[in-house]
Amino acid sequence: MKKSLDLYRVFEEVSKQSSISKAAQELYMTQSAVSQSIQKLEKELDIMLFNRTARGVSLTTEGKLLYEHVRAALNLLHIGEEKMLEFKNMMIGELHIGVGDTISRYYLLPYLEQFYNQFPGIKLKILNGTTTEICEFIKEGKADLGICNLPISDSSIRAIPCKNVHDIFVGGEKYRSLSAAPITLQQLIELPLICLEKKAISRVYIDRYFKEKGITLSPVFELGSHDLLLDFAKINLGVACVTKQFSQHYIDNGLLHELILEEPIPERSIGICYANQVPLSHAAKQFIQIIDPKFSYDS
Repeated sequence: MKKSLDLYRVFEEVSKQSSISKAAQELYMTQSAVSQSIQKLEKELDIMLFNRTARGVSLTTEGKLLYEHVRAALNLLHIGEEKMLEFKNMMIGELHIGVGDTISRYYLLPYLEQFYNQFPGIKLKILNGTTTEICEFIKEGKADLGICNLPISDSSIRAIPCKNVHDIFVGGEKYRSLSAAPITLQQLIELPLICLEKKAISRVYIDRYFKEKGITLSPVFELGSHDLLLDFAKINLGVACVTKQFSQHYIDNGLLHELILEEPIPERSIGICYANQVPLSHAAKQFIQIIDPKFSYDS
């Protein structure tokens, strides 16, 4: 097994560098030794992994498929090695967290500050992405955990709800009169609507709710960030669907006005996500317990 692992490490480096000579430099091996390792792996698998040209090497179709699996596996092994170091009283190590811009800005920052002050030796790395991308980061071993919009329908990911949030509709000064009394869903959809893109988990949640009411949303604008929703609504381009907890300062300052619905949208959650089959590092456990002191994990 060790010999095969060494071959896969060489294979990964050659794949990344697209060059046997560059891979040899990175691995502190001779070019001959690298070439022999690749040839041995190809012989063992009975398949050609690289196309050889005068300019270097490139992965074959089969090689590309193998590379995706090898990269993910070696990432997990690397994480395992790092976790051994983290047990030294949390003095060294890394914690990789996947999170989106909005949740990071409006929810996560105080917890990051607390963790950093408590464990300054742990290097924090933030991976930005959508909920779907964060789940992929976790499954590939690139992120130890993620803070995401829920729900997540992936059996390989465990999700712990940690904060309830409420989706509301807000408008600028032009729509202020509509905030005086509750409005119906039918009145709402007759307004120019501003929503997140369809792939966003929070948008999926909203679409599902309205579909249950027999309504299909047709926004005038579909945007990629929560802050843009607020900005568009503030200049009266329409009525935006936003997260109330992340928009409260706009409402409190009178920049935006909440439209009260006769049938309020049910609350949803944001939560902590991690891989079911991969043990959490000591640093990840400590971070989760800062967010959720009731958290317990049976390793």
